[in-house]
Parts: sequence; structure tokens; C-alpha cells
Amino acid sequence: MMAQPMQESSPPLDSSPEYADFIEKLAAYHERRGTEFVREPKVGSKHINLLKLFKVVVQRGGYDRVSDEKLAWRKVGQEFDLGSANLPALAFTLKSIYYRQLAAYEISTIHGKEPPPKEILEETSAKGGGLLTRTLENYSFPKKHADGLGNDHSDASGDDGTPARDRNASEETPGSGGRVTRGLRQAPPQRILFQPDTQSSRQTRHVSATSHAPSPSHSNHQQQPRGASTSYNPSSNMDQSLAVANYEPRPQMPLTLRPVVTPGNNPVEFARREKIKRDAIAAANGKPLLPVNRGIMLPGSGFDGPNIYVRCLCALKSGLKAEQDYALHHLVKISMERGDKYRFESFAGLAEALVEKLLEVSSLFYEVEWHVVYTDDGTMISNATLNGIEGTPDIIQKLSQFPRKDVDDNVLSAEFSDDLLMINEAALTMRNMVMLEENASYVSEMAPLRDFLSIALNLPKLDCVVELKHYALDIAEQLTKYMHFDQTDPLYISLLDQLQIEDRGAILTSLRAISRISMNLEENNLLRGVPVAAIQSIVNWTLLNDEEMVHACLDFLYQYTAVVDNVDFLLRELHLEPLINQLTRLLAHGAKNVEKEIPRGYDYPMEIPGQLAQLPPDMLVKLVNMDEPERSSQWLKCLFEEDREQSITQIALWQAYQARFTPAPGEPTHRPLLPAADFIKNVSNTFPEKAAAQVQAGPVQKFIIKGIRMRHTPVDMKGEEFTACKWRIWPDSDRECGEFYMTPEDMYRHVLRDHVKAHELENGTFDNTKLDSYCCFWGKCKRFDQTPADKLSKFARHLKIHLKPRPSAKSSVDNYGPPPAKKLKPSYMNTAPRQPFQYQVTAMDERHEPSGIPLSAVLVLRNLARNISKTEADDLATKALNGVSWVDTLFKPVEPRLFEVMAHNRALTNYMTDLLTAINDS
Repeated sequence: MMAQPMQESSPPLDSSPEYADFIEKLAAYHERRGTEFVREPKVGSKHINLLKLFKVVVQRGGYDRVSDEKLAWRKVGQEFDLGSANLPALAFTLKSIYYRQLAAYEISTIHGKEPPPKEILEETSAKGGGLLTRTLENYSFPKKHADGLGNDHSDASGDDGTPARDRNASEETPGSGGRVTRGLRQAPPQRILFQPDTQSSRQTRHVSATSHAPSPSHSNHQQQPRGASTSYNPSSNMDQSLAVANYEPRPQMPLTLRPVVTPGNNPVEFARREKIKRDAIAAANGKPLLPVNRGIMLPGSGFDGPNIYVRCLCALKSGLKAEQDYALHHLVKISMERGDKYRFESFAGLAEALVEKLLEVSSLFYEVEWHVVYTDDGTMISNATLNGIEGTPDIIQKLSQFPRKDVDDNVLSAEFSDDLLMINEAALTMRNMVMLEENASYVSEMAPLRDFLSIALNLPKLDCVVELKHYALDIAEQLTKYMHFDQTDPLYISLLDQLQIEDRGAILTSLRAISRISMNLEENNLLRGVPVAAIQSIVNWTLLNDEEMVHACLDFLYQYTAVVDNVDFLLRELHLEPLINQLTRLLAHGAKNVEKEIPRGYDYPMEIPGQLAQLPPDMLVKLVNMDEPERSSQWLKCLFEEDREQSITQIALWQAYQARFTPAPGEPTHRPLLPAADFIKNVSNTFPEKAAAQVQAGPVQKFIIKGIRMRHTPVDMKGEEFTACKWRIWPDSDRECGEFYMTPEDMYRHVLRDHVKAHELENGTFDNTKLDSYCCFWGKCKRFDQTPADKLSKFARHLKIHLKPRPSAKSSVDNYGPPPAKKLKPSYMNTAPRQPFQYQVTAMDERHEPSGIPLSAVLVLRNLARNISKTEADDLATKALNGVSWVDTLFKPVEPRLFEVMAHNRALTNYMTDLLTAINDS
């Protein structure tokens, strides 16, 4: 079935020119190969991007290497988000898509080899690998094994799974002593046992009720029995007894295995049986049986206790250190391994118990024990009281009022270390659980947790609390998207203070937490009250060669510059020229220069040559020694090619054939020529797709061959073009030699021997001792026009640059299998002139939309261009004498670079257009 383009009812997976070009090349490849092509195959309900699949598999080493690696196709499937349900079947479907759509293309383009025929590639199962070495000689077609229900063995494992097990003789022949362990039981084949001649015709009771004794007239025409015991047959069936003839072995009954009841695998059943034994022994000895307490549950029996989740919750609330240590140890493990299913809503009081444990950190460093009060009137009993409903707005001031304990960071007591370890485990558990959005939304409304985050970020600067501070920042990063802050909020102030420390991890997490404030709420993140020093530090960090840090800084600046008052603050307090210049440079962060040639017209055919091309001498010798009709077919393929629009008269073609292979007078006759009628018929056989003998109507009828034309350059039997000698016959003439040679060695000898007239020695080399003047007349070469070469070796080295490079060595497998695929474009077509275009490609997501640092940089620039003209500082600058607006001051120096980015970066074109429009409108 030839490849046919599918009718697309939905937009393509990828609208990039690279994807479209790849799909067109792949469709043309399948059309030449004669195989079916599906542009957007599906795995389940998900369309597969063939370009992405091709790149992923090639990056992993190709089809054979991925197939040899265990579970590799499942890993490839994970990159396409196929899901986890029935992953083996989905992975095998993905492998089958690559096997039928891309495997042959990979062998041709990546490995440079000829793929196996479609009969042993696309038309067979994708099970296994080894495509690079697969041939018709070494490939064994798989046998179809079906079970008793008619179902073939499934290959849907995604990685071929366990190979189909070959059944041994005992499985195929139940009657031979083995046991059937797979599939349904089948009726055993009939056996013919060796028996002496008993001359008995009485039926035994083992004969089947449906068996009938054959009549004497048909005793010689019984069907030959089959089975493993047919190696010995009695010489005569007439003397065989009916009991032996109708004997069938009894079918094998599968054994039913039952496990032995032991205290390890079934303690309840084992105890019940032991009790029965004891009761039986007691009854035999006359002892009374113990009374049974029915309906009464004895202590410690009949109840397994609560599950691990409830036990941890109860232990954490108990207040006992040993119990809390047990609970926190298991909660850390549970939150790490089962965090996606462990929700606070399912365990009432767990979040409150964790927060209560976290608040104990203050008692390790300050003389305080916090008490959470849930009152509506807002009255606070003491300084050690926290408002559990609305939070404590002065938590930082309260903490600073308590006396600080003397904690030596170098020498910590065992009790202190144990208490701090449990607090860290509680923080780690909270941190792991808020990674789930449902948990983060749940605890974001807990005011005591906000107070703890403020306390943790304001603990003394000691090494022992670094871990706890990082856990607190990770928690804040997940919660701030559900919170709204004003500029006096203690947690907001604490996050801003983290921007002044020297811990890179803390700075990154703080920037992310601040940038996410109110992300999931309707309120806007105004980011008021940010110190000038913090903003200056953020601007300086954009100069670092740290992609993660730069990205976090740009996200903050995008949120900050979206507010007009903040932009006015920047104009008054900072010098923005360095920031504008750096943001302009970041527009090309990670950019790759790509060059693509686009045709400026259509390909057009060459003019038909006036005469047949001249065959090389060695090729002519091969053709002369061939038998017909193979000789005429090879001659036609060497000098002609298919062209639906052209034709040649039959008489001209016949005369050319005769002139080439008719021996001259006095020469020996090698092979007889074909008759004219057979030769014309052989033309259609040689070019079956387009060539056909026709009669051209007109004043004078012409018998023509429609669909072929003469080649400009002959080809060899493999379809490779010969190279023409471009040596000028005379120095001042444009006429060239024109003889054709296949190998550069033959061309090299031809030029030295026939044109340069160099003396060839008996060993095949050329004499280099003679001093002479050697000039190069190859084409328009002028290498030795002014100063001829005086040595033949010097001229010979120069001559090699004009010769065709030696073809790459091909493996021996090229001699087998089908002929090479047809070229995409006929040799008589001239390529249209192409215009190269250069553009830049920056980071893009899976939808081919811009992303990363360049996108963030252009968004910050766009905010500044839109909001600067709305500020009071810009009004004052414009109204001043000879005043120039801040927009012109900041953006005019970089405006040419902005236009350059807009023209060369296709992904950012729309954003750059908005930026330049905002600059002009301002």
C-alpha cells in the first residue's frame, strides 16, 4: 500500500517549519519504499509527534540499542506522558509506531545503510531488534502460536517482555508422561502400540462408545494414524486387534496444589486446627473442655489496632518525647513516599499537632513557651500568646523582647540536639506535605503556621538552624500563592530580609516566594515596601552567570514593574540605564544561530542533449560481454532515464543500439543482438512505470517510446553517475574532453596519460624524474598559468583537488537485498536558486512558545516602557527645560538592538512588536 496523506481534521501537533519539512521528507520516503505512512499516529487517545519520537530514539542510540535495553521503550513512553495505566501495552504500541514509520528512515539517514525489505520490516511484528543486520537470508519469520481460544500471544509489553516459551515434548504430547501446564487441555493424538498378532476382534470395555469396528471391506483403507508412536507400524492392519486399534490413553488430570498451613502463612487457621487437635486429645483422655466466652472480646485479642497513620497522629498529640520521636520518624517517611495521597483533611488535628511541635523551636533559643489562643475579641493574655485566628502582627517584636538563651553552636547538649532533630523532622514533614496543592491550600489559612514561619526566619544566625530555615522557606514558597500581604506583615518583612544574606539557596527560595504572592487569589501582588538595597541587589544579580538566579530575579522584576508606583520608585532611587542594557543583552540568552535556505523559484528541467553520452571504456566492455536481454536493459539504464513528458523515436533508439553493439568488420562477434520487436518490448520492461510504445499521429506517423529521455551523464549499474573529464582540448578553447570515468583513480590516470603525456612505467607509476613545464587546463583553473610546475609530482598533487572524492566504503550487506531507493529528484532537473536566511532561536516550550530568560526579559522591558510614561518622575523630566522623557533616555540607545532582535528572533517577534509599539506610543 502506497503512502497516502491523511485528511487532518485537527491542527497539527507541531507548526514549526522543521516539523513540516520532516513530515514531507518522511512521506516521500514511504512513497518510494511502497509502505503505508501515518502522519499523526495515536497511542491510546494521544497523538504522537513523529519528529520528537525520532529525535528521542536517535539520541538514545537508535532503534536497535533501545530495543536491546530492558524497559527502554517504557522510558521513551514516559517522555510523551502516556500515563501509567497499562504502560507495557502503550510502550509496545509506541515501539510499533517507530518500527513501521521511522525505523527504515533511521537506517537510511542516520546509519547510511540500506534498510531491510518491507516484507521483513514494516509488514512484520515489532518484536525484537537487530534491524541493521537483518536480511532475507538470516531472518526467520515468526510462527503464530495461538491458545485454545484462538488468541495469539500478546507482544504488548513495550519491551518484548518474556519471549514466547517453546513447549517441550511433554507439553505438546500429554500422553508421553508430561503434564500440560499452559493453555487448555487438548485431546491427545491416537497412538498405535506394538502388539503381537492376537487374532482377536472382541471389543473391550475401554473402547469409546462412539467407536465402531471397521467393516472388512474397509479394513485396508483405514486412515494412517498420527502421533509419536507411529515410528513402528505393523506390516498388516488386517491382523490387528480392535482393542489395540481403538486404544486411546486416558487424558491427563492436572494436579491441584494446596499450600501447607503453617504458623507463618496462615496463623489463624493453624491455631484453629491445633485447638481441634487439643480438644480431641482432651476428650479422648476424659478431660473437660475449656469454656468458650462467646461475645466477649478478651484484652489484646481480636483487634489489630489502628493503622500507622492514626498511631502517628495519636503519638504526636501525646506530648511524650518517645512517642513523638516514633511518630515523626514515620511521618517523614510517609510524607516522602506517600505525599501524593496523604492529605491533612483526612486526619483531623495532624496539621495543628505539627505546628504545635514546630512552635517549640522558640523555647530552644528564647525564654518563652508559646500558647495559641483562639478568641474572637482579639485580646491577648500575655506576650507569650499567639492569635490562632488572625495571626500575630507583632510576632517579631514579641520574640525580640524575650531573653535569649546561651546556645553554643559548637557544643550542643544531647537533649537540645534531640529536641531540635524532632523539630526539623516536623518541619520536613510539613514541607513534604505542602508540595501537594490540596495540603498547601489547607494550611495556608492556619495563622499559627504563618507565625512559625516568621519565627523561624528570625532565629539567631547559627549553623544549627540553617536546615530549619530552609524548610521554612520551602514551606513559604508553596503557601504564598494563597496569601495576601501588606507591607507591614511580619512574614513579608522576614522574606525581604532574606534577600540581604549571603546564602544563595535562601535568596532563590525567597525570591520565588515573594514573586508567587497572591498568585491564586484575585488580589494583585503590589510588592510595596521593598528596600532600595534589596532592589539594587536583584539588579546586580542579573549580571551573574547563574541561569537559575537570573530567572528568579526577572520573575520578581516582572511582578514589581507591573505597578506604576514601583516604577516611579525605581526612577527616583536607582539608575535604570544598566538594567535596561542588561535586559537587552538577556534577550539573546542561549540563542542559537540557524541558517535555512529557501528556494526563490521552482526547479526546471535541462534541455535534452543532442546526442547520446559516451560510455566509459570499462563499462562498455562489461556490457559487450553480457547476454541479452540483460545487456540491452543495462545499456538503456546507463544512458536513459524516465521522463513522462519526453519521448524518443523507436528507429533512433534501435539504430543507437545497433551502432553500439554491432561488431566492426573483422572484429569477433560476442553476443547476438535482439530483434527489433523484442528490443522495443524490452524498453517497456526496463522502464515499466512510464515508458510505453506509442504511435504519434500527424502528417507522418511516428513510432515513439513515450516516457524516457537521454541522460546528460551516464550512470553505472548501481545508478551512480560517472564523472566527465573537464580538461580543455586546447588552452584557448572552451571545448572539453568529455570522457566519463567512475573512479578518481581512472580519471587521474586518464589525465596524466592522455592529456599531460606523462610516461607510465611498467609498475603502473609515472616517471617523475623528467623536468618539464606542466600547466593545468582543467575547466577554468589558472593555477599554473603564470608559473608552470616543473615536476610531475607537484602537478599531480594539484590535479587531485579537481577529482571526485573517493566514495565511502560500504559494508558487504549492500550486495544483498533490494536495489537502492530512487532519488528524490531526477538528474535532469536543475535546482532553483536558493536564498539563505539566518535567524536566532531561543528557549521554547513544548508548544513552541517562547519561554525562559529571554521571555522574562522582554516582559520586564515591556512593563517599563508602558508604565514609565505614567509616573510623576517622567512628568517632571518632560516639563523641565529641554526635558527629555525617561522613555527616550532609557530606550533610544538600545532601540536598534531591539529592532534587530525583533527581525531575527522569530519566537519573540510578537513580544518585541508590543515593546517597540509601547516605546513609540510613550
